[in-house]
Amino acid sequence: MSPAGDPLGARLPAGFFARPAADVAASLIGCDLRVDGIGGMVVETEAYDRSDPASHSVNGPTRRNASMFGPPGHAYVYRSYGLHWCLNLVCEPGSAVLIRALEPRHGLDAMAARRRLSDPRLFCAGPGRLCQALAVSLAMDGLALDAPPFALAAPETAPAWIADRRIGISRAVETPWRFLLAGSRAVSRPPSRHATPGGPLTPPGPSPGSA
Repeated sequence: MSPAGDPLGARLPAGFFARPAADVAASLIGCDLRVDGIGGMVVETEAYDRSDPASHSVNGPTRRNASMFGPPGHAYVYRSYGLHWCLNLVCEPGSAVLIRALEPRHGLDAMAARRRLSDPRLFCAGPGRLCQALAVSLAMDGLALDAPPFALAAPETAPAWIADRRIGISRAVETPWRFLLAGSRAVSRPPSRHATPGGPLTPPGPSPGSA
């Protein structure tokens, strides 16, 4: 596991988020996500789109979900059940990807202090835990994902992923829009009996001018 100062890999290409949420959610598996240099590898995501009964956007724009209807490639941050923040990455209008879990790799000391835990497997295993570990807050709602405090990079190798049913919803429960890195121990919950294999994916190419 690496310190927070490790160089970031190839940036995601322009237009990466301007696609259906399920495609983006699967493509994010294996990516490097950091907030102010703290973060790790994305190992679990969930997709939500405009026509999805389980999505915040199904009834149209509100003050709370306004960022979901903004341009792709921005953050949508909301508080879940009044308890913890959740980080979503906006795709097409009214759609977004919830980041459910990371494998911690950068800034473990900071994560341990924020989470008041010593077991790295519990630092970012769940959307609320992840946001606490990365210090995500409402102040980041609507911010661009290609500029500080955010940093995103494509994986070096093509990861294999698993598609499964989403967690903690009461509508559209059979939609297989939860994506997990195959074999990862850092996910918030193991795959269910409904899970099916997918991938490996071809990593997105670097954006023009990236290192």
